[in-house]
Amino acid sequence: MSWSHPVPKITDDERRQRLQRLQTTLAEKGLEGLLLGSTESLRYFTGLEWHPSERLLGALVTPKDVYYIAPGFERSRVETLPRLPGEIVTWQEDESSAALVASLMPAGGKLALDDALPLFVYHQLAAIFGPDRLVDGGRLIRDLRLRKSKAEIALIEHAMGLTLEVHRRAHALIKPGVKASEVVRYIDEQHRALGAEGGSSFCIVSFGLATSLPHGADGDQVYAPGDVVLVDTGCRLDGYHSDLTRTYMLEEPTKEFADAWAVEREAEQAVFDAARLGATCGSLDDAARRVLARHGLGPDYMLPGLPHRAGHGLGLEIHEEPYLVRGNATALEPGMCFSNEPMIVFPGRFGIRLEDHIHMTETGPEWFTQPAKSPTEPFA
Repeated sequence: MSWSHPVPKITDDERRQRLQRLQTTLAEKGLEGLLLGSTESLRYFTGLEWHPSERLLGALVTPKDVYYIAPGFERSRVETLPRLPGEIVTWQEDESSAALVASLMPAGGKLALDDALPLFVYHQLAAIFGPDRLVDGGRLIRDLRLRKSKAEIALIEHAMGLTLEVHRRAHALIKPGVKASEVVRYIDEQHRALGAEGGSSFCIVSFGLATSLPHGADGDQVYAPGDVVLVDTGCRLDGYHSDLTRTYMLEEPTKEFADAWAVEREAEQAVFDAARLGATCGSLDDAARRVLARHGLGPDYMLPGLPHRAGHGLGLEIHEEPYLVRGNATALEPGMCFSNEPMIVFPGRFGIRLEDHIHMTETGPEWFTQPAKSPTEPFA
């Protein structure tokens, strides 16, 4: 796909800097290598994109080298794909990929593992390395990915803008008799028209009672006058996600809905206001729940109220660290990006989720998109 967006893609220079930080960290921790699977971390550090399967394809990163681990018959394909330089080493169908990894490691050296590797890969490695030589590399990887660069933030911001425009178009489409599936299809078409990779990365469209189910209901729904509308969707640009939710009514809202919508917006604003540099992620979740408690909702995860965390990190994965969840002591730092979505669920009636995202700057929080204006005006 040609690149027609005003923001640049991630460059190999940035990936080389990421890889250098990873290799320096391995050396500092006394680790002889880190095995990346066919995961978003493989893309993050090397630029190589590969869908996971029952065969290991990934990269072994050592303090000095990068080896791409691939099935023999996939070598020619890997050679054609964008990636940072590194030797491609292969294993055949009757050979052990774990043994190949071991052959590239010094005897007795410890190997950190991408925490998104499949369990079957771990078992194969453990049979050869022994469990004591295998280390969970998840924290190491996620600490390196946690703070986004200016280029990453620019990609996310542009993707959010595309999805906000798609929301506007979908809002204009919804009329009595329209099916949720029609809106989902239209949203995908509009994401594609605006240049998103592969259309929508996901889409939830709910009407009426179905809005009380945070991730939507099975089956199709038909919009009827007076229904609450919830639309949650996103796309990807150079792998980076957008993710936005709007909840509204097209007609004059009932007092019940308008009052609940105002509480939801108040809770969303409380999360933003609590997002100070150095504040813990858990304190943002606490801020949302205090608002709900003042209005007689909850407490804790009880319904009517907020049944899940107040937000999640976002980047190459749509859900990644940092998580805005009770007890999370991770302190906010510049470059962190996360959703703000303290959904309120009223079982058997409706749900309201207003979801915008925040990125932390050197001076504090900034919105990627401006929050909704009112129960009937979902755009600022």
